[in-house]
Amino acid sequence: MKFVKVLFISILFFALRTHAQQDALGSWNILNLKYNHSDNLSFFTEGQIRSLQFYSNFHYYEVKGGINYKIHKSVKLTLGAGSYQTYNEIGNFTVPKNNNEFRLWPQLVFTQDINKFKIEQRYRTELRWTSNGYRNRFRYRVGISLPFGKDTNGYKPFVASFSNELFFTDKEPYFERNRTQFTLNYKTSKNSSIQLGYLHQFDYKINDETGRDFFVLGYYYEISRKSNKKNVQDFDLKDN
Repeated sequence: MKFVKVLFISILFFALRTHAQQDALGSWNILNLKYNHSDNLSFFTEGQIRSLQFYSNFHYYEVKGGINYKIHKSVKLTLGAGSYQTYNEIGNFTVPKNNNEFRLWPQLVFTQDINKFKIEQRYRTELRWTSNGYRNRFRYRVGISLPFGKDTNGYKPFVASFSNELFFTDKEPYFERNRTQFTLNYKTSKNSSIQLGYLHQFDYKINDETGRDFFVLGYYYEISRKSNKKNVQDFDLKDN
């Protein structure tokens, strides 16, 4: 529990420090629902709302869903799609919008266990129909997670994770964005978990979904078929 307190205080320290220095700490809020049809096949839906200041100046929301299929215990395929809406940076959901977008995204995730740690590499291609025409984007994320705490009903209650993601396009200037995130997840039950974190985002000359530093708050809930009795804890990094 001492380690949990240190992690929690560290996240708040970085968040409040950024807010004090820049007055630009935003909020990144996530609600995710997942249905496990079998050990290999699952479906998900997710909603996000983001603000450029601390629960003020809400400028972005997204609604998405998709399907996951594990072709190997360490390899997962995903096909997702969703609506991504970016508003003017002044005020709450102020029009005109900066971007109105529909997105289709296949992705491939590789995982590897090293002692108590789990290493993840994610490759995502985004097919984007935006207000400014069609675009392609390519994302690569690498991350590490560590479950810890006293076993409860066959799983550890806490997962700490760190990730870094790069965004590229097939047009100049090619590099678009870098996103770094540190999170702490707490499983409130076998089916649900709460996420608390800090995210820093660097944008290079793009006007859709701009942002710098965010306080992250998420809620994740999973349900499974009754016939799927195998209880495997999900240590994967959350999809953003």
